[in-house]
Amino acid sequence: MTAHPTDGPALAGKVALVTGGTRGIGLASATALARLGADVVITGTSMESVDGGLRTLKDAGLARVSGQVADVRDQASIDALFDSVLADHGRIDVLLNNAGVGGGGRTHELPYAEWERLIDINLNGVFRMTRTWLLRSGARERGWGRVINIASTGGKQGVQLAVAYTASKHGVVGLTKSMAIELAPQGITVNAVCPGFVETDLSLGSRQRYGQAWGITPDEVLARQNARFPLGRHVRPDEVARLVGFLAVPAAEAITGQALNVCGGLGLY
Repeated sequence: MTAHPTDGPALAGKVALVTGGTRGIGLASATALARLGADVVITGTSMESVDGGLRTLKDAGLARVSGQVADVRDQASIDALFDSVLADHGRIDVLLNNAGVGGGGRTHELPYAEWERLIDINLNGVFRMTRTWLLRSGARERGWGRVINIASTGGKQGVQLAVAYTASKHGVVGLTKSMAIELAPQGITVNAVCPGFVETDLSLGSRQRYGQAWGITPDEVLARQNARFPLGRHVRPDEVARLVGFLAVPAAEAITGQALNVCGGLGLY
């Protein structure tokens, strides 16, 4: 029987860095990458969140995991993160740019500071992390690497009452496609994973905001959202993580420059 590309230690000897890896899609993806054999480093914005994520990973029997506080808005923080990871591991083969935030509201009511916050974390953070990875990870010199960006179906279409979030995720998709062309000759693939509505803390906050805007309860928002999906429900973080794991393994070398949906049929494109 031929093994599935994501079965077994396909990433043995590789090191994966996961931003925002303490919960939700990031934590599920860190789990998937560790189960594929990678040494995994997660980041969070507080030591409490990092410790919580590491406890979850270790409780799942995953020993080759570590974590560090880092802020993708701050280049000095990113440099310190790379100093630490490279001192411990000597390389970073897989970069998962997962750190991101939601937010929204009517455009004329959106504070400029909120626009800047979403763009700086969701888009500029991906650029800062990837640029630093290209300069310091050794992937270009080794001729092998994976960059996986968590975008959104909102990176391909408009999202109601979410102009800054939508703009940031469109930017991530465009950045992904451009870098994929540039880096393919160096053995590096760059792809975006585009979740739809995923059952995470971010989606809970989103339901509260839409409920306030529409004058209905968060449960009624959930029912409206689920009615839009052919699948009839929100996607689970582990379902997104399976695609992340596949894109990271050597068997996915022919896939680059893609923005792949995991959305229960929400985005049929």
